[in-house]
Amino acid sequence: MADRLPPEALDQWAEALRERFDLSAQDVPIALILDLAKDVANGVARPAAPFSAFVAGLVAGRAGGSPDQVREAVAAVSELAGSWQNGSAENGSAENGSAENGSTQHDPGRV
Repeated sequence: MADRLPPEALDQWAEALRERFDLSAQDVPIALILDLAKDVANGVARPAAPFSAFVAGLVAGRAGGSPDQVREAVAAVSELAGSWQNGSAENGSAENGSAENGSTQHDPGRV
């Protein structure tokens, strides 16, 4: 597998996903997701980027899945990544969770 895809390969992959899952271009905001991945990779760690994109999609889907809800979930994840310092948010502790065992408590009302 090549290390870098040409931009048209990403466009072709996005088109294949849209066709397979009956999605519009607005449903697959490539630039938004790539920016999220960049924010998380730079603010947290590179391996956290795909996981964070999944979580943003999960949160948006549970909220209804509209393009606006996708943008809101991505913004919330990017904001958290931007404030991430040494394994926790800037406030000094990982919210609702334990860094020692990797478990977290989920607040379903919070995006």
